[in-house]
Amino acid sequence: MKKWIYIVCLSVAGFLMTACEDFLEAPTKSSMDESVIFSTPILAEGAILGIHQSFGETNSYRGRYLLWYGYNTDIEWHSSSENNDDGGGAMPGYNTTPVNSQMNTDDNVWAKLYEGIERANICIRGLRAYGNPQPGTELGQLLGEALALRAVIYADLVKAWGDVPARFEPITSETLYLPRADRDVIYKQLIADLGEAATLVAWPGETSVTSSVERVNKAFVKGLRARLCLNAAGYSQRKDGVRRSTDPELSVENLYAIARQECDDVIESHTCALEPAFQDVFVKLCQDNLATGGESLWEIPFSSGRGRMAFTFAVRHAAVNQFTAQARGGTVGPLSNVFFDYDLKDTRRDVTCVPYEWAGGKVENGSVTTPAKQQLRSFKQWCFGKLRYEWMTRYVTSTNDDGINKQYMRYAEIILMMAEVLNELEGPDAARPYLKMLRARAFAPADRADKVEAYADALTTKQAMFDAIVDEQALEFCGEMLRKEALIRWNLLKTKLDEAKAKLFRLRDRTGEYADINEYVYFSVTGSSVAANTTYGGTYENTALVMYGLNHGELDDKTTEYTDKESWIKPSNLTDEKINSLYYNNPDANQYWPIWQRFVDGSNGMLNND
Repeated sequence: MKKWIYIVCLSVAGFLMTACEDFLEAPTKSSMDESVIFSTPILAEGAILGIHQSFGETNSYRGRYLLWYGYNTDIEWHSSSENNDDGGGAMPGYNTTPVNSQMNTDDNVWAKLYEGIERANICIRGLRAYGNPQPGTELGQLLGEALALRAVIYADLVKAWGDVPARFEPITSETLYLPRADRDVIYKQLIADLGEAATLVAWPGETSVTSSVERVNKAFVKGLRARLCLNAAGYSQRKDGVRRSTDPELSVENLYAIARQECDDVIESHTCALEPAFQDVFVKLCQDNLATGGESLWEIPFSSGRGRMAFTFAVRHAAVNQFTAQARGGTVGPLSNVFFDYDLKDTRRDVTCVPYEWAGGKVENGSVTTPAKQQLRSFKQWCFGKLRYEWMTRYVTSTNDDGINKQYMRYAEIILMMAEVLNELEGPDAARPYLKMLRARAFAPADRADKVEAYADALTTKQAMFDAIVDEQALEFCGEMLRKEALIRWNLLKTKLDEAKAKLFRLRDRTGEYADINEYVYFSVTGSSVAANTTYGGTYENTALVMYGLNHGELDDKTTEYTDKESWIKPSNLTDEKINSLYYNNPDANQYWPIWQRFVDGSNGMLNND
């Protein structure tokens, strides 16, 4: 199950795994000649898998980047962001220093991302020199994959740090130390690289390699190129303030036209599609469904003993129980207002925002003695519901890792980007069909005339359509850590965070749009006997927390109809301190992480935190 990433030919492993662990150190000379490796498909593939391997290391994507980049936003926050120390608490609150205790180590995420880039650079050089990588060939596919993986890593470096050293060739003694490069230089290289990669890799399902979402395909490459075009054309913090690029090659007109073509190519290819139901996207992800042709375009692959996605983002399980031996989840979640901001009939709401956790479970001597049940969670600590141990077919036994992949891009993003670029280039009439396409899945057929057709038809100006797209991005992708990047490029980061703070205060006090929300939640636990999962025999009670008082207008006293009643929405459950922890410093002046001090000190004076 999901093993291929870690089965790397030992001779190739000896070639790549001795590459620099830290970008300041030169790689060891290969024990196998590059001309042999990169002219032989099976050996070249092993080298490419060495790039993938970098993603799965603890201090790389697996245990640092994916767990810390992306919040706090106007829809997502860390459950302990009010703990404003220089560790985990400071990072979400735009208060990170170069000596952050989570990050300032010799082998941390900065070094690991450059390790992956060095491995990609070696592969790209070797394939170009010895592989004759042409479209439709095995070695052509591998070159395209190496270019795309390098683009992923560089895109994430720029997303987290802004201007970073540009390394597009393997390290030499002359290039051992490099200063930051203007991100515009990097964006232009990545956009060109992905243009080339798209000519080399196959469409989803076109070959055995692209039959898995763990390998790079043409739809993903084109989608990533479109995303980078929007980022490169957008706003970001620079030395002289938050602004767009002044490079004419990176103008909105130029890059939105490219993004439009790339999105159109993916849509017209009919090689991927929206899942019929929103929940299906995430059930498939939790169940390790790796087949292309659905909504997932590319996933960072983790073996069953690696990866901390459920560990961090899943519904909380407070103890070992019938669903998991890993008592984790619930580290981050939606802001308390997000549930109430969805339309009542939007099917994405209950998938995304979960007000409960699983508690009370107990396993002894290999048997479930007490099945876990759902219980109401703190009002300030809603869970994301897109990842759930209870949806998995594997029983997680690892202490820290769950094996769920990181879904890096899905087809829904292609559709929303298409709406955005068409609105900018041609106006709301051109964008409207794509907004409708995405919203149609969110609502039942009986509700679409009002919630999809009438809603979208009323958006008659470019600004109204843009505002709707900004809102839709939040509703569709909440909990997937795409929001911060989007708010930055729209120049809405602080604006939306301030709006979110104001909403949280109004919700806590039940004023304004939240005046019709009940202070109390009434709930009962119901259950029915169901078959066991594959780990334990017998049957268990499949419980659900049935609640009243969460929806707008549910203001009646239901004490006699439910077993429990709790005063949930009140200042003591959502304090000023918690609300204000959404940010401690001006987000627009702190859009990026600092380079960690270890790397500044070891850069021979080339790096700084200006």
